[in-house]
Amino acid sequence: MFTFRVIWMALRGLQTNMMRSLLATLGVVIGVCAVVSAMSILEGAKKDITKRFESMGADQVMVVSGSSRGRRGVQTRTNALELKDAEAILDQCDLVKAVAPEIQNAAQIKYFQKNKGVQILGTTDAYYRINEYETVEGRFIRREDVRGERKVCVLGHKVAKDLFGEVSAVGYRVKIKGTGFTVVGVMEKKGFLGFREVDNQVIVPISTAMKRLYGVRFVTMITCQAKNPSNLSAAITQIKRTLRSQHSIRAGTDDDFTVFTQEQAKKQVADVTQIFEVVLYSIAGISLLVGGIGIMNIMLVSVTERTREIGVRIAVGARRVDIMTQFLIEAAVISMIGGAVGVLVGVGLSALLERITRVLETYTPPSAIVYALVMAAGVGIVSGLYPAIRASKLDPVEALRYE
Repeated sequence: MFTFRVIWMALRGLQTNMMRSLLATLGVVIGVCAVVSAMSILEGAKKDITKRFESMGADQVMVVSGSSRGRRGVQTRTNALELKDAEAILDQCDLVKAVAPEIQNAAQIKYFQKNKGVQILGTTDAYYRINEYETVEGRFIRREDVRGERKVCVLGHKVAKDLFGEVSAVGYRVKIKGTGFTVVGVMEKKGFLGFREVDNQVIVPISTAMKRLYGVRFVTMITCQAKNPSNLSAAITQIKRTLRSQHSIRAGTDDDFTVFTQEQAKKQVADVTQIFEVVLYSIAGISLLVGGIGIMNIMLVSVTERTREIGVRIAVGARRVDIMTQFLIEAAVISMIGGAVGVLVGVGLSALLERITRVLETYTPPSAIVYALVMAAGVGIVSGLYPAIRASKLDPVEALRYE
C-alpha cells in the first residue's frame, strides 16, 4: 500500500511541476527512443539480409576473383577466373552438379524512345536452374546461344514492364550499348537473389557479354551448386583444389580466388552488424546518461524544496528507509514515464523511416521494448539514489526549521 501511495504522490508531483518534469524526462525519452530505433533498424536489417542470403540457396558455393592479400602483403591478382575454370570445376569435381560463370556490368537498354539503366548479366543456361529462377514468357539462355555468341537476351520482370508495358516483349529487338539484341524471354518477378535486384537486370549469353559488349576474357564470379548440401565442405575442397591446379598455384602460396557460402557470408555480415550495434548503443547510452543526470538534478531540487515535509514525516514516525524508498520510487516513476514515451516515439520513428526510405526494413522485437524500459527504470533508480540518500539523512529538527 505504501508503494502505491508513493507512486501516486510521484505522479501528483509531476503534475504540479509539469514543465520541470518534462525537462527531466526529455533525456530519457531521447535515450530510449535511440535504443528502440537502433534495435528496430538493426533487427530489420538482419532479417532482410538473412532473407536475401537464404534466397541464394544453402547448396551454393560462390567463387570470386582475388584474395585479400598474400602472406607477405603482396596483392594477388584481381582478374583470375576464366570460362575454362568453370568448365574444369564441372568436369573434375564430382560433388558439383552445376556451374554458372557470370559477368556483370551496368549498361543502358533502349527500345525505340524508351531508355533504361539496367544491370547486364552474362551467364549460361545453368544460372536459372541453380537459382530456381523461371521465365514467365519465352525461354531462357541456351547452350547454343553461348556457343554461337548469339545476340539474344532475357529481360527481368521490371525491365519488361518499363519498356513494353502489358505487351509481350518476346520477339522484339532492343539495343544494349548500341548493339541489337532479340528478346527471347521474360523472367518471373523475383525481387532479390542475394543482394542482386534481378527484376532490374537483363541476361545475355556470357560469351556475347564478354566479346561483343565488354571485350574482356575474365569472369566476375562462378556460382557452383553442390549435389548434396551435406557434402558442401567436401565440394569446396574439390573446387579449391581444381582452381589451384588450373592457376598453377604452388604449395604454400595463397589462392588468387575467394570461395564463400551462404553461411560464411551470414557470419561476415553478423560481425559487421555487431560493430554497428556497439556504435549505436553507445550513442543511446550517452543519451540515457544525460537523461539520468537531468533526473538527479530535478530530484536534488525536489529534496531541497521538500525539506520541511521530510522533517515532518520523520517526526511523526517515518523511518529513514521509508524516505529513501519514496524518492527512489519517484525517480523510477519519472524515468519509466520517459521510457514509455521514448518507446512510442522510437517505434513511430522506425515506422516513419521505413515508409520514407522504402528501402530500409525495420522490426521492433518485444525484447527491445522490455530492454529499453528496464534500462529506463535502471537509470531512474541510479540517478535517484544520491538524492534519496541525502533526503533520508536530513536531521528532523533542522528540517522542521527550514523555510
